[in-house]
Amino acid sequence: MRIGDLAARTGVSVRSLRYYEEQGMLTATRSGSGQRTYGTEAVDRVRLVQQLFGAGLPSRTIVRLLPCVDAGTATPESFALLVQERDRISAQLAELTATRDRLDEVIHISEHPTPEHCPTLRTAPLAVNAGTAA
Repeated sequence: MRIGDLAARTGVSVRSLRYYEEQGMLTATRSGSGQRTYGTEAVDRVRLVQQLFGAGLPSRTIVRLLPCVDAGTATPESFALLVQERDRISAQLAELTATRDRLDEVIHISEHPTPEHCPTLRTAPLAVNAGTAA
């Protein structure tokens, strides 16, 4: 299939597919006129690459992992790389959770202001003297 067909079947832009090929994540053959052609297995490959990107892996890591995927075996290096990426994602999740929790606190304070949190509520309102006129 041509690159446009692969893009349509996977929902990935032609530009991204070219990038995948440049990085060594996807292989194309060339027709006599120089057009890229892909086998049907390219659809699964692109979906796998998209899943790995979706998990937050950078392209350099994906390139390092794909030979193990292709061979159907894990090396100690690929296993360590996967654990490292999982730990990185876990750290990001912890940071996002802490940020969300802090935002929840700010929302609660905004909905239920108290003098402790809102300086405006600490000052007494100015007394209006009914006997004076400006």
